[in-house]
Amino acid sequence: MRHLAQGIDRFQREVFPAEAGLYARLATTHQPGTLFIGCSDARVVPELITQSGPGELFVIRTAGNLVPAHTPAADGVAASIEYAVAVLGVQDIIVCGHSACGAMTALAEGHDLTGAPAVAAWLRHADASRARALTLSEGEDKVAALVRHNVAAQMTNLATHPSVARALAEGTVRLHGWVFDIPTGTVEELHDAAPALAA
Repeated sequence: MRHLAQGIDRFQREVFPAEAGLYARLATTHQPGTLFIGCSDARVVPELITQSGPGELFVIRTAGNLVPAHTPAADGVAASIEYAVAVLGVQDIIVCGHSACGAMTALAEGHDLTGAPAVAAWLRHADASRARALTLSEGEDKVAALVRHNVAAQMTNLATHPSVARALAEGTVRLHGWVFDIPTGTVEELHDAAPALAA
């Protein structure tokens, strides 16, 4: 914790004074243009990857960058999606998977998750991704393939949310599927990942 406290101190002394005008505007204005849905993995930092500043991204991070399909039950992911689209009016939504994803590795390699029942239950939202990945080519990396299929499946789930479906039909939002490669720092856009409704 000491390094975090030192980071706050450095932010307040060195960063904030130079950006005081920006933070004064942000105190009364919240207009991000993009909803970024990424993994909770600490190695994947949306603002760093995209070089975005405060106020530019509305971020949802979940284990495995999973987006449950819409249901009538309230949940935090659905509420955040609805707020970003219906209230803030974001124009772009990115679902970003990444290399060496722990959630996708657990699924691809069949890890025993009996000691983490909440994680096992959450990963059921990747069932469609697993089904898609069963069509692997000979020699294809199982985790990498599942990461890609998972981005596509989560974009399909995203389109089931009423606020997103409306915005897609009205042409006011665009969906994007990305995969971030940790060791190279590259981001691949999956052009075939968007649901047909987003075309």
